[in-house]
Amino acid sequence: MPEAKNIYRPLKATLETVIDESPLIKTLVLRPEKEFSFDTGQFIELTLNGYGEAPFTPSSSPFVKDKLEVTIMKAGHVTEKFHQLTPGAVLGIRGPYGRGYPVYNMYDKEVVIVGGGCGLAPIRSLLYHLIEWKDRIKRVVLCYGSKTPADCIYKPLFRELNSIPKFEAHRAVNVADETWDETEGVVTVLLDKVNINVPDSVAVVCGPPVMMKFATQKLLSMGFPEDRIYLSMEKNMSCGFGKCGHCMMGEFFVCKDGPVFSYDEIRHLPDIWR
Repeated sequence: MPEAKNIYRPLKATLETVIDESPLIKTLVLRPEKEFSFDTGQFIELTLNGYGEAPFTPSSSPFVKDKLEVTIMKAGHVTEKFHQLTPGAVLGIRGPYGRGYPVYNMYDKEVVIVGGGCGLAPIRSLLYHLIEWKDRIKRVVLCYGSKTPADCIYKPLFRELNSIPKFEAHRAVNVADETWDETEGVVTVLLDKVNINVPDSVAVVCGPPVMMKFATQKLLSMGFPEDRIYLSMEKNMSCGFGKCGHCMMGEFFVCKDGPVFSYDEIRHLPDIWR
């Protein structure tokens, strides 16, 4: 019989490469000691002995099992320690946990994706999945926003997407500089610039809470049904499997019941955008 998985014990992983994405965001490329599988949109708990752990959604392809990429914004004590790591460091991976993106609901559909800031991390994993399944979908439109050009992450990804049939990627920044020749404004302005067949589409939103709020409102005003808008919710998912209660959102444990929800599942809850 196969060995039972211990959900409490981290799997050792060695840091192979550190990629600087922006002044506050880095991607850690990890090699687990044995193959690691996850569904796109699920999350892991990343452990650094002596300092703690934090939840992150892998930003790499779910079809690659011998490496794992985790994109981290420096926002506190533990994430700062992750940013200080150099190749050769040993970390731990717990998981995967939660419910990922319902990719099967995207079959034969146009997929409209709205992302902001570091929220592009789980979206990148989803995009890699959709690239693998591009014969099963009609079209993918990515709209991504950041504060400034320097804050845009995964810059090569946009060139790659725009070279793949059925895919298109658009970017906007809140504040442009002389190097920027794309859209200036909040990310929702991009939705006015793309041609979307709403009745034949599903939408995905991931990013800072205020961005998710206004992107969801924009999608609703465009005619997207509430059950075809998928949100990746970010809460304090400390344990990962519904025991600590820190991530409760109404009747839901975000770590177990999410982190991906359709808007109609959670629209009745107060303060979902906090």
